[in-house]
Amino acid sequence: CFVFLFPPAVAEVKLRDDQYTLDHMRAFGMYNYLHLDSWYQDNVYYVDQFGRVMNLSVTLDTALQKPREVFRLPTDLTAYDNRLCASIHFSSSTWVTLSDGTGRLYLIKSGKRGNSASEKWEIVFNEELGSPFIIAHSVSFVKSDMHSVAVLLLRVERDELDTKGSGFHITLEWVTVVEISKEGDHRYEIFKRRVLQGKSVPHYAAIEPSGDGLMIVSYKPFKFMQDQDDKLEENDSAKATNEKKDPLYYWQQTEDDVTITVHIPQGITKDDIKVLFSPDNICVTLKDQPPLMEGKLYSSVDHESCTWIIRENKSLEVSLIKKNEGPRWPELIVGDARGEFIMDSSQCSEITESLMHLTSEVMNPNPEKENPPCNAQELEECDAFLEDSASLCRFDGDTLKVTHVINLGSNQYLFSVVVDPREMPCFCLRHDVDALLWQPHSDQPENMWEHIATFNALGYVQASKQDKKFMACAPDYSYAALCECLRRVFIYRQPTPLSTVLYNRKEGRQVGQVAKQLVATLEANDPILGFQATSERLFVLTTKTLFLIKVNSGN
Repeated sequence: CFVFLFPPAVAEVKLRDDQYTLDHMRAFGMYNYLHLDSWYQDNVYYVDQFGRVMNLSVTLDTALQKPREVFRLPTDLTAYDNRLCASIHFSSSTWVTLSDGTGRLYLIKSGKRGNSASEKWEIVFNEELGSPFIIAHSVSFVKSDMHSVAVLLLRVERDELDTKGSGFHITLEWVTVVEISKEGDHRYEIFKRRVLQGKSVPHYAAIEPSGDGLMIVSYKPFKFMQDQDDKLEENDSAKATNEKKDPLYYWQQTEDDVTITVHIPQGITKDDIKVLFSPDNICVTLKDQPPLMEGKLYSSVDHESCTWIIRENKSLEVSLIKKNEGPRWPELIVGDARGEFIMDSSQCSEITESLMHLTSEVMNPNPEKENPPCNAQELEECDAFLEDSASLCRFDGDTLKVTHVINLGSNQYLFSVVVDPREMPCFCLRHDVDALLWQPHSDQPENMWEHIATFNALGYVQASKQDKKFMACAPDYSYAALCECLRRVFIYRQPTPLSTVLYNRKEGRQVGQVAKQLVATLEANDPILGFQATSERLFVLTTKTLFLIKVNSGN
């Protein structure tokens, strides 16, 4: 463990009295003040109290340099009362987006970073964009021969209409800045500003490398705030879908047969009706109109015994005889939702009775039973987490509509990590006791989320760490790590083969691999403000100290 002490402290911004919600705590109170530059190995940045962006680049552990200044924010931050913490995101190997926490966005051309000779930060765009924000993500891309940088800005804003909730909502503003060339003059201007709104701070929000879409993992859904005209159109289409249409037909069933009732218009006679039966299909047509009902039946019928009749109340009644007696049909025609199933009271009571054994007035009615029902009281307290289930959504940048929604259910979100800076950040989810790492591929619709690594038992272990503040893993998956608010850092290595023979005493089998856990206790009384992992090292930041923990020796 190597320690760097520096006199100008980190520019920590504590929460104000009016920032009292859990969302403020998640977005700003738990902010990671240490920024890892994934484009260059072992290269970290932080902003100090004087508004200086400081860099520490590690090449050799034996020749560690002191943190050096690479940029100074032009604004005097002490003059602002309602500012947030300064935030940095590395859009590419030569472009950086920077916010000073007052509501101003800087786009910076940095040159190749991590090397004092080629690194020179130069502002190419800066603009006031409204209320203070932090940068959640940014990407740099070229489209139609124009260089663009897309940035995602996160705000927690007061919501006057929200009288029952916290009184705040979350906005994600998606800003695209484009290079414009006029008569040899190159300038950067805002090309598009789009705003999404939600009721919880997203766990994960990232723009696709091509700038065509956006992925968000959040507890409560986000939606784009559209213009007034779009809203009116949306309301009209919503009304149209909400007007419930009458069913085209009604059907009933017994164990032996199925009866279908279809209302027929006036003036239709017996000669105008055609009903065709086959073992697996049915087709009903009136006069020369397109088929009224047509399609594959859920199960086979005895087509020679099927009949139809016109009732006095001007309805057509079709009787189908089931080939396989007994099983209930969940639908009549496969994929046809235009009909309505009518269940008689005897069938209702029969189904209720068949389900009775699954319910009970008491928690465990028969404790002697070999497999008692699942009892939620047996779960450990640490296994419960606040949010029932989050969802993963992909938004299309052109239509602003959701193209994919995945309900994560009980797969608790743990952390995100950049494995390949050219791709989107990966996110780690808890699956039972393990933690699985997923890599989004926006350019592969058939394989949009790929499982790339597993950390055995990490899901279970992290649940017991009630004081955890940050989690991370190495980009080469060699270890995962988490830190508490104060002092302690836990490192979980992947299983490695043993050099000696080891047996499991209980089972008597030989153990081939062992995963080691390490605990580092830092000599610091200040809370941990930043935490980043690389393949070789862990960087831990407190107010006045940067700790460097060597986890793996370099290849």
